[in-house]
Amino acid sequence: MSINTTIKSIQDIMRKDVGVDGDAQRIGQLVWMLFLKIFDDRELEWEMFNDNYRSPIPSHLRWRNWAADAEGMTGDELKEFVDNTLFPGLQNLQPLGDDYRGIVIRNVFEDAYNYMKSGQLMRQVINKLQDGINFNKSAERHELGDMYEQILKDLQNAGNAGEFYTPRAVTEFMVNRVDPKLEEKVMDPACGTGGFLTCTIEHKRKHYVKTTQDEQILQQSIHGVEKKPLPHLLATTNMILHGIEVPNQIRHDNTLARPLISWGPKERVDVIVANPPFGGMEEDGIETNFPSAFRTRETADLFMTLFIHLLRDGGRAAVVLPDGFLFGEGMKTRLKEKLLTECNLHTIVRLPNGVFNPYTGIKTNLLFFTKGQPTEKVWYYEHPYPQGVKSYNKTKPMKFEEFQTEIDWWGNEADGFADREETEQAWQVSIDEIKARNYNLDIKNPHVGEQIIHDPDELLAKYEQQQAEIQEIRNQLRDILADALSRDPGAKA
Repeated sequence: MSINTTIKSIQDIMRKDVGVDGDAQRIGQLVWMLFLKIFDDRELEWEMFNDNYRSPIPSHLRWRNWAADAEGMTGDELKEFVDNTLFPGLQNLQPLGDDYRGIVIRNVFEDAYNYMKSGQLMRQVINKLQDGINFNKSAERHELGDMYEQILKDLQNAGNAGEFYTPRAVTEFMVNRVDPKLEEKVMDPACGTGGFLTCTIEHKRKHYVKTTQDEQILQQSIHGVEKKPLPHLLATTNMILHGIEVPNQIRHDNTLARPLISWGPKERVDVIVANPPFGGMEEDGIETNFPSAFRTRETADLFMTLFIHLLRDGGRAAVVLPDGFLFGEGMKTRLKEKLLTECNLHTIVRLPNGVFNPYTGIKTNLLFFTKGQPTEKVWYYEHPYPQGVKSYNKTKPMKFEEFQTEIDWWGNEADGFADREETEQAWQVSIDEIKARNYNLDIKNPHVGEQIIHDPDELLAKYEQQQAEIQEIRNQLRDILADALSRDPGAKA
């Protein structure tokens, strides 16, 4: 039985359980079990090569001792053990000396939840996992990676959680272009399920890892933060699947909840690759962690302010952003001015509709910038659909090979991209023209005639952007009025 068949069979069993409601819960249930099974397989490998290896998990909580036996606990006994012994035990693990695996597991289970109500069905699921998946069989590792990709795609269709999946073709292209070197510290402050970081791992291994010492350098160079429990669990499992032995650098936290000024010079990074959640709003108070000129509740804009701050001089970033960032005004104008003043925004790749379907049809862009030098000109590249394709969908997703034309055209940042040429897809705009446009970066392809927008998603996005800007002005007026009233208690509203 293939791994994909095993997973499908497991999900069919879960559908019979009254406690598991919907795809997101099924995925959450599957992944914490998968995490423990994969971790146990990795422990067998570590024990084989290290006689002194000590598991961070107490003996009675290790997968092999409560789950692996097909005739082991079941029914109410298994349900009672998982809810009242396994989860509390894993949620209170401590490090063993310098080994932080226990902390990784504790963080993973901090907000995990056992949704299954039937111990009998749970035993069936566990037995399927035990029989169908062996991470230590080299032939199965690749298949397991493909299966995990499918789980992430399934998550895309599971409601709001879909915001965390970026198509692999996009992540691979972005990492390919920023080209993180072996020793460079790479961070995704909104890492979701870890797609950008796994692409970075693969890129470094392919191009720069030659020795076991190189591998250790790689292991320490990957950093991510994710605030929601299920994506964090998925990201941590993803790291282990990709050979990161102790993924303690994948933190469960909200990067935006920390005052911007508290990020010191030692925390600067060399490379940022990210798709910050767009269209979302942070809870009240988060914006006060940022300077007054850049305060907003819009998540993507706060992340962009953070990205600029986190990059060291010479650091590079590749970021996914919607069209609304390019044409937005108010705080967005100030943010774009900051970006173009402190960084060289050398390239914007404009993606067509449908790249992020079915999550959103809003047009998106890939922004590539380097900190330390102001922007003199911005190159635009309009990515076309492949011949015969009118939109992307689940059966016809975007492919990495489509970006070969951009890669061939790209050139070298060291010489200011001197070899770049204007084409039907590529054009450049000077900083003077951008300033004259009040930092509106929504510049259409001059080689294509002006088109009237009929796309309802685009029109809705522009309407929502305008409403957000109106609300931001209202909030500013409210704050000004509240401040005036606090200074003059005798005044009347």
